[in-house]
Amino acid sequence: MDACANRRMIAEPGERDCGRHAAARVTGNDYTDAAVFRRLSAHCALPAQATARPFNTTSQYGESMNAKNDQPRDMALETPAHSGTPTETWGSDAIAAMLKALEIPYITLNPGASYKGFHDSLVNYLGNANPKMMVCLHEESAVSIAHGYAKASGKMMAVALHSNVGLLHASMAIFNAWCARVPILMLGATGPMDAAQRRPWIEWIHTCTDQASLVRDFTKWDNQPTSVPAAYEALLRAAQIAQTAPQGPVYINLDVGLQEQKLGALPPLPDVSRYRVAAAPSPSADAVREAAALLSAAKRPLILAGRASLSLEDWNRRVALAEKLNAYVLTDPRVGAAFPTDHRLHPAAPVAMRPSAAAVQLVKEADVILSLDWVDPGGLFKQALGDAPVPGKVINASCDIYSHRATSMEYQILPPADVQLLCDPDVAVAALLAAVSQRAQAAPAPRETAAKRPDTDEIAIYDIAQALNKATEGSDICLSRVPIGWNSRYRHYRHPLDYLGGDGGGGLGAGPGTTAGAALALKGSNRTVVAVLGDGDFLMGVTALWTAVRYQMPCLMIISNNRGYYNDEVHQANVARARTRPVENKGIGQRIVGPEVDLAGMARAQGAVGIGPVIDIKELQPAIEQGLGHARDGKVCVIDVHVAPGYE
Repeated sequence: MDACANRRMIAEPGERDCGRHAAARVTGNDYTDAAVFRRLSAHCALPAQATARPFNTTSQYGESMNAKNDQPRDMALETPAHSGTPTETWGSDAIAAMLKALEIPYITLNPGASYKGFHDSLVNYLGNANPKMMVCLHEESAVSIAHGYAKASGKMMAVALHSNVGLLHASMAIFNAWCARVPILMLGATGPMDAAQRRPWIEWIHTCTDQASLVRDFTKWDNQPTSVPAAYEALLRAAQIAQTAPQGPVYINLDVGLQEQKLGALPPLPDVSRYRVAAAPSPSADAVREAAALLSAAKRPLILAGRASLSLEDWNRRVALAEKLNAYVLTDPRVGAAFPTDHRLHPAAPVAMRPSAAAVQLVKEADVILSLDWVDPGGLFKQALGDAPVPGKVINASCDIYSHRATSMEYQILPPADVQLLCDPDVAVAALLAAVSQRAQAAPAPRETAAKRPDTDEIAIYDIAQALNKATEGSDICLSRVPIGWNSRYRHYRHPLDYLGGDGGGGLGAGPGTTAGAALALKGSNRTVVAVLGDGDFLMGVTALWTAVRYQMPCLMIISNNRGYYNDEVHQANVARARTRPVENKGIGQRIVGPEVDLAGMARAQGAVGIGPVIDIKELQPAIEQGLGHARDGKVCVIDVHVAPGYE
């Protein structure tokens, strides 16, 4: 047991603190700092063969010379001592058994006393396997890791969140998962609903009568069961709802009384095979015929390839449909790769927040537009056409409307739709591929401008992209994330796992966690997980590195470090111009300088390999090649690259 686990064991129930006040409750009467430190040091003494880590052992670029000792970590700490055959069972044992029956592989968590019974069941009833626990240093990281895992695997894992405080910590990451339409099974807990059973203070401030209301506006479903049979049903229903399109996070809140209910024999588990997720429904035959007729007769058809599955079969069908129709295709870097970006029918750069002139031309000239679960078709039409109506016919293949709520407006501008295919987009593609007629040739393609290097003496994001492209030529990587300044012309994608897209909610802090989750999903594959992250995103989610190192989630994170919140500098400059005020003040309250943060040092502090800061462009290519080597060797590596602020 490590020091933090020891302090958790001896802390008063309900506390989250791993500090000295909890440690001071070790038996004995000497509560001075020195005495507490001696007791913890004795408990946590290094094995005889272990040695202390020496200071200041760094190589070129600041890489830790002790990287081989840092990873992998001693996984024996994760193996419970055998407690024999259980003679008694508890409510939380039944919940844990249900998770195993649902084949949930992992559960990320930050420990908390509201679910101490459930935690015990994961360890001592299931043996910390299926699901395996993964400790996180912040709840936002716990959810982000599950988010990244789902995006890279198409599968759902679980997260445990402590009472209201852990749920509030996790709320931004839950919102990301909601907007990205990824499935996550979240298990929460609250204090005793019976007020007579609550301990003073702590169990009152950590108990809510409707705890799920804190996140209800951006979860698909929630429930608070009060018996084991109800918990079985809640978990089965939650798994169905989370994994039914449009997918999303769900939340089950476990009352302390349910967890600590003493049972006789474990109530029989339902046969989970009888509660499988339903197959995706097909669109109506009439709607398919109408859509196929429009597409077959079109002169300039356009396909908007939005949210899509990871299936290579589905990918190939999208390509086949475009080729059969000779239809041009646009893709969206806010979501994952959906179509080969160097295909002859993909002439324009992927449409980020600002479509290129070539993309605008395609929208303006299209006489039929097939939208395949595009995140914001109404917004794209407005950017291309202003307030003018869309001249072409629009076919909308999406079931996202089922997730639209009144509070959160991620449903975007309401687009016109002349034909509605209310179904999963890949189901629509399969139906249309069989129904459309072959078109002879594509219309003349617009000309896209090539990406160009900004005029700067500093390293630019362009340089990172060029160095990464060169270093990964001929090898498979999964690019899990790119920063806002990344030009969508920088890299081509030719496989569903080549690129995973953005975080969904447009905040900061998800990048490290989603990258770690993707690395967990792709561990042991031939793909190296790489992220290019902004420094703001990295700093807000940096503690996810510890979990990635602890549980051996190999990946490379390249930090595009402009030492500030440049996106907001742009806004401040625009406001200043509109108000005829000094534009040179745009950086006040924006820059992360004086002191600059040692990002590579933060990585090394958590056991990862830290390289940088890389300031000289001649050092960039060797640093990226070195970082890729570490990731391929099973390590977590961070490269801090100082870049010039600005967008191309």
